[in-house]
Amino acid sequence: MSTDHERDYFAFEQHNPPPPPEDSSEVERPEGDDDLSLFDPVLEALKTVRDPEIPVDLVNLGLIYELMVKQGGIVFVEMTLTTPSCPVAASMPDEVKKAIGEVPGVEDVRVKLVWSPPWTQERMSEEARLELGLM
Repeated sequence: MSTDHERDYFAFEQHNPPPPPEDSSEVERPEGDDDLSLFDPVLEALKTVRDPEIPVDLVNLGLIYELMVKQGGIVFVEMTLTTPSCPVAASMPDEVKKAIGEVPGVEDVRVKLVWSPPWTQERMSEEARLELGLM
């Protein structure tokens, strides 16, 4: 029986399938002033979303490329996934929207899924590397 630390979570990196197209509907970046009081609760909500294959949240995996929280409760997230062939590519943005949408004061959540730049293990936090036994 293998333990999680012996499992190769990144075996998919050996394959190089072409990425699926980025979301064809353009996700509009919000304008206006930042809402600093809402930023931390939104970030904490985002940390509750975990990759189903790798037992680490999206933030510590380095899958979140940009997080904007604007006045009026408008949140914009630019994110990627560990691989273009990820089976949750269609559902993960909705999971992010749902988690952030539950934060009091959030009125509009916009999630843009991108494939460039491609994700690499170097984007992971030290905490994630320790949790996965990579350090």
